[in-house]
Amino acid sequence: MRLATTESSVYAQGLAAALARGVRPAVGFTIPDDVLKDPDLTLRDKREILSSWASDASAVQDEPTLRWLLGTPEPVPFIEVRDALARLDRLERM
Repeated sequence: MRLATTESSVYAQGLAAALARGVRPAVGFTIPDDVLKDPDLTLRDKREILSSWASDASAVQDEPTLRWLLGTPEPVPFIEVRDALARLDRLERM
């Protein structure tokens, strides 16, 4: 399985280029729920990370239903990222 956005390409092109493409490293997160539970992130930070995770830039090549955000250990189903964004929407409305 090859990543659409790989860690090696980030090092080759530089972190600034990856960030310009909307890729944000998310070291320490395994699943989207980890982002929602992080007490040190603002709602805006959480939305930025989850949106990067949902982005096509994090899509796994030849596996359109999976997303692999740079810095996470393995891909997750897109539906998990979408569901986390929906829960964040509900939190923001409170």
